[in-house]
Amino acid sequence: MTDPLVEAARTRWLPRFLAQGVPLADATGTLDRIGRWPDWLDAWTATGDVHEELARVAGGQGRRRTAGEAYVRAALCYHFAKFTWLEDLGKYRAATDRSVAALQAGLRLLDPTFERLEIPFDRDRIVANLRRPPGHARAPFVILVPGLDSTKEELTAWERSFLDRGVATVALDGPGQGEAGCLNRIRPDYEVAVGALLDALARRDDLDRRRIGISGLGMGGYYAIRAAAFEPRITAVGVVGGAYEFARMPDLVRRKFMHGAQLDDADEASRYAARFSLEGVTGRVRQPLLVIHGKHDAVMRWEDAERTALAAPRGEFVLYPEGNTVCFSVAERYRPYLADWIAERA
Repeated sequence: MTDPLVEAARTRWLPRFLAQGVPLADATGTLDRIGRWPDWLDAWTATGDVHEELARVAGGQGRRRTAGEAYVRAALCYHFAKFTWLEDLGKYRAATDRSVAALQAGLRLLDPTFERLEIPFDRDRIVANLRRPPGHARAPFVILVPGLDSTKEELTAWERSFLDRGVATVALDGPGQGEAGCLNRIRPDYEVAVGALLDALARRDDLDRRRIGISGLGMGGYYAIRAAAFEPRITAVGVVGGAYEFARMPDLVRRKFMHGAQLDDADEASRYAARFSLEGVTGRVRQPLLVIHGKHDAVMRWEDAERTALAAPRGEFVLYPEGNTVCFSVAERYRPYLADWIAERA
């Protein structure tokens, strides 16, 4: 009998794996090898190891692009090895570190503009990957905010949509996210982290600080809207999987939330989750706001996403009737639309 957690992950996240850049054969082949949830991390790590070895071989042959692309695929596999898997926190942390290192190795080979940013924050730091479009001396930029179980290592395919349109990207691991999540727990006032990031970027001459977009996926949509409401330096905000509140939490989502919030008690976690609400917040968003949602989102109801858009003075709502959770099943449709929308308004 199939492990229900494995089956739930397969059903919900296969479109996500493909949209974010995992090859179809790798995604299905890895999933087919997993019989029990405890085996998840090892199976995905093994797939990542295949690509990391391909990268080493190509690098030794002087094939920089081939090596860089293989490192990016390895980073994705190491990320998906642990994105919702919390059975062994030592292995979870090791997979996080391997994902970070593989992506850095890949981007250094593929993108001469890539920079890693480390910004002191609270008890630790926040970390971001900055990439700039070639040929733009002073480009507008968009802050890309991961969701509850995503990190900056998952966002390279999404970054490309903006870079191709002349918009620099700043993919952020904020409190409780990715490598920034070791000491700082997730927090509802995400605008504090965004403000720290913008303060650090204010000293740069290669970014247009008058044109700053922000975009988030899933729970990152809540973070992006919240940041825009309290951070006037942001000029446009567009989110996918727009959350108004977090009333529905499937088992894997609840586990991840409790881990990110550093809480062991389910009742306490529910009370903390109630603080992640846009009640009284969305009306403060004076910037143009785009909310994109899938009608079949398993975590966030499309009616709540529409409510979020309508509560903003300049809000727009786009519903994809065939879209799944965070619209990964229609990524090829929403990504260019969102990137054009932000490029035109930021």
